[in-house]
Amino acid sequence: MTVRRSTRIASGSSTTAAAAAVASEKPTKVVTTSRKRSLSTGSPQTQTKTNKKTKSSQDVPAVNGESVQSAPEFKVPVTPVKNARRVPAKAKQPPLTPTPSLISVIRAPYSSGDIDDATPPPERPVEPHVTNAALVTPGGTQQVAYSSDLPPDSTPSRTGGLPRPTATTNTLLDQACAHLVSVEPRLGPVIEKHPCHVFSARGLAEQIDPFRSLASGIMGQQVSGAAAKSIKNKFIALFNEEGTEHPPKFPTPAQVAATDLARLRLAGLSQRKAEYIQGLAEKFTTRELTTDMLMKATDEEVMERLIAVRGLGRWSVEMFACFGLKRLDILSTGDLGVQRGMAAFYGKDVKKLKAKGGGKWKYMSEQDMLDKSAPFAPYRSLFMWYMWRVEDVDVEVMSTM
Repeated sequence: MTVRRSTRIASGSSTTAAAAAVASEKPTKVVTTSRKRSLSTGSPQTQTKTNKKTKSSQDVPAVNGESVQSAPEFKVPVTPVKNARRVPAKAKQPPLTPTPSLISVIRAPYSSGDIDDATPPPERPVEPHVTNAALVTPGGTQQVAYSSDLPPDSTPSRTGGLPRPTATTNTLLDQACAHLVSVEPRLGPVIEKHPCHVFSARGLAEQIDPFRSLASGIMGQQVSGAAAKSIKNKFIALFNEEGTEHPPKFPTPAQVAATDLARLRLAGLSQRKAEYIQGLAEKFTTRELTTDMLMKATDEEVMERLIAVRGLGRWSVEMFACFGLKRLDILSTGDLGVQRGMAAFYGKDVKKLKAKGGGKWKYMSEQDMLDKSAPFAPYRSLFMWYMWRVEDVDVEVMSTM
C-alpha cells in the first residue's frame, strides 16, 4: 500500500468518527404544536414533540440545579354526546267522535211527565227523506210531518208539499231492514243480533225538542258522556227552582237568550260553549230556525241551515238529523266508528290500518264509503247504525253464508 492511499483512509475514518460524535451531542428539537390553557390559572402551556422513541414532556423549573418532572396535566373526562335519535312524529289523530252511547244526550226525548209507556204509540205515515220524529215547538205543542188520518194515496197538495209517505211508524223499520239484507245478505246476522230501537215504532213516537237536542249536543262536545250529562243537569237547574217541577223542564230559547253568559257558565260550560248555546237560542227566537223548517226541508237544506250556526259542526248536525229528527238517509263519513265498522265489514284489517294512520280517513276514504253505502239508500241511517256494531259479529262466518 502506498503512503498516499493510507493517508486517505486514515483521514476518512477520523471524519466519520467526528460526525458521529457531533450527532450524539445534538440537542432534542422542541416543536410547539399547540397552546392549551391551564385549568387552574388559565395561562397557556407549551407542549413539546420529540422523536418517535421519546414521549412528550413539559419544561419545568429547575430545583437545586436539577430539573423536576411535573405530574401529567389533569383533564376533565368528557362523555361523548351521541346524536339524539329522531323519533318520527306521530300522525295527527282525527277529531274524536263520540260513541253511540253519547248520542243519547242528543236524542233525549222531550217529556211532559204524563207519557204512558204501556200504551202503544199511534200509527202514522212516515217517509225516509223527511223528519219522522214528533217535534215539540218552543211553545210546547207537538208537530208531525203527516197526520195519522192521511190517506195512503195522498197527493202533494194533501201532504203540504212533502213527498207521499211510503211506510208507517209500524212498518218502517221492517221495510228498511229488508232492503239492507236484499242489498247485502251478510247484514242479516248483525240485524238479528242488534235490534234497532231508534227507528222502531216506539222510537219514532219519542217527542224531540230541537233546541234541547242541539244545545245538548254542544254541551257534549269533547267531553265524556257522564260529564255531558252532569253539565246538562246543572244547566236545567239554572232555570228551575228546587222543588218547583218534576221533572224539571229544559229552558226555552227565549229564556236562554235573555240570560247572561256568566250565569250560563255556572253549569260548567266554557265561555265558547255558553256563547254557542246562547247564539243557537237567538236563532230560534228570531225564527231563523223553526220547527216547521226542520220538519219539511230536504236533508241537504237541513244540513246547510244548521251547519251555518256557530258551534254546530257537520258531525253534530248529522247525528241530530239521524237520531233526533229520525231522518233515514243520513251517512256520517267522518265518523271513525262508522269508518272502522265499514272497513271491517268489507274485509280490511282495521288493526293494521290503525297502526298505519292516515288522518281523518284512517280506515276508509270518503269516496269509498259513499260508493259502498249508495245501494243502501234511502236507509243509510240504519246502515250506519249497524256499522257501529258490525265488529260484535264474526264477519268471517258471515262471508261463508
